[in-house]
Amino acid sequence: MLKSPLLVVALALTSIIAAWGVADPLGLAATASALVKIQFTSRAWFIMLTVSFMLIVCIWLVFSQYGSIVLGADDDVPEFSTISWLTMLFAAGMGVGLLYWGTAEPLTHYLAIVEEGGTREAASQALFITNFHWGLHAWAIYALTGLVMAYFSFRLGCPSLVSAPLIKVFGTNRMTTSVGWLSDLLAIVAIAIGLGGSIAMGVFQIKEGVDALFGWQDIGLTLAMIVFAVLCLAYFPPLLVDLSKGMAVLSNTAMGIAIALMVFVLLFGPTHFIMGGITQGFGEYFGSALVQGFRTYTFMDERTENWFQDWTLTYMVWWLAWAPFVGVFIARISKGRTIRAFVGGVVVVPTLFSIVWFGVFGGVGFHSALNTDGPILDLTRNNASAVTFYVLEQYPASWLTISAVIAAAFLFVVTSVVSAAFVLGMFSSGGDLNPDARIKAIWGVILGALGLVMILSDSISAVKSIIALGALPFVFVVLLMVVSFLKALKDETGGSR
Repeated sequence: MLKSPLLVVALALTSIIAAWGVADPLGLAATASALVKIQFTSRAWFIMLTVSFMLIVCIWLVFSQYGSIVLGADDDVPEFSTISWLTMLFAAGMGVGLLYWGTAEPLTHYLAIVEEGGTREAASQALFITNFHWGLHAWAIYALTGLVMAYFSFRLGCPSLVSAPLIKVFGTNRMTTSVGWLSDLLAIVAIAIGLGGSIAMGVFQIKEGVDALFGWQDIGLTLAMIVFAVLCLAYFPPLLVDLSKGMAVLSNTAMGIAIALMVFVLLFGPTHFIMGGITQGFGEYFGSALVQGFRTYTFMDERTENWFQDWTLTYMVWWLAWAPFVGVFIARISKGRTIRAFVGGVVVVPTLFSIVWFGVFGGVGFHSALNTDGPILDLTRNNASAVTFYVLEQYPASWLTISAVIAAAFLFVVTSVVSAAFVLGMFSSGGDLNPDARIKAIWGVILGALGLVMILSDSISAVKSIIALGALPFVFVVLLMVVSFLKALKDETGGSR
């Protein structure tokens, strides 16, 4: 089982990080924060250029002569209907992060702008920044990574590995083999650490939901550990059997709960205020998103620079950390679609959904902050995990909606861990589409340990720093994948099409 050097090294490296975090969570968090600060200060421009380049490539592909190329044989047809395909895209992108940050992130940016002397217009600016973090650039990272994986797997018959494009295009030699091996390793580490962060975020939110329902605030970290233990008990059994269809049902159930929550808040909240904000948000976002992708805040003060690093840069590398994981999933369900249809569906549709999501949950938060004396802004400063539940407590049947958030968060985390363990098992065993159950179980243990590390840090800021540290090296891998993909397209068509 452990004959693969890549598997052995990947397990060893992630285990060392997990052990360090369990033994000294604050030390790991401090080290990660310091190293990320250095990298962000020196490479902010490179990160923003990379993600903007990926979005521009996606736009170009839609309108280029390559858009009609099928991801598979020329006569392949899509395995799933368009509606089912889009539903699964939502399930891939709509996770515990949107549940966690739906209200808290827009209000956090609002507070930062107001403290710098902003006005009520700060709400509009905060919503734009939030949409930027979760919009076109994020989904372009996912889309282009998934497109590369789908093209080389289904069109060219390569194994589903991050290294496959490089080796296929540039041949097998000592250089490409070494770089490819390192690329697979970096992808594994980025996925594992990113998933650990999502586990921690899910635990924090579920804990706050239980607090809101039963008033168990006094037991603090103990409650978080109980939630974590229940999560582990829930996700380990599926790792040992093939429950892919069951996982899809659970993921779609979580997605359905999330959509129902959004509609509930829209109807029972200040609907006119929310719809006005969504409409304005659409216009402001699509009018300025491309320009925002090149902003590095170089000429701003240190406070603004720190905010930019803590939020925008962290988000961009966070999406990069998830790119190989989400990319494999998106590629798997997209065989038979053209490049044009793939990019249009993956980039545009989830972006539109995210804008509506933050328009609804951010809108109710802004309405409360601007028109009432409620504690929502103080809560945002001190405990972002509880903001969503505070909002739901202002509406009828709060016990039901809070329970729904807890259930959705729980399902998203469980399905994410099971799916990630499968992808990690596949990557670390040479692209095996059916990795050994024992390998998946081992990755389940590692992912749980990494999640525990971030829970023990007891800080979302620490979680974000650790994820960013794990994902930063993958920026270079993504660029190698894109270059290999573009060269392969040119080679296939003889330079023109």
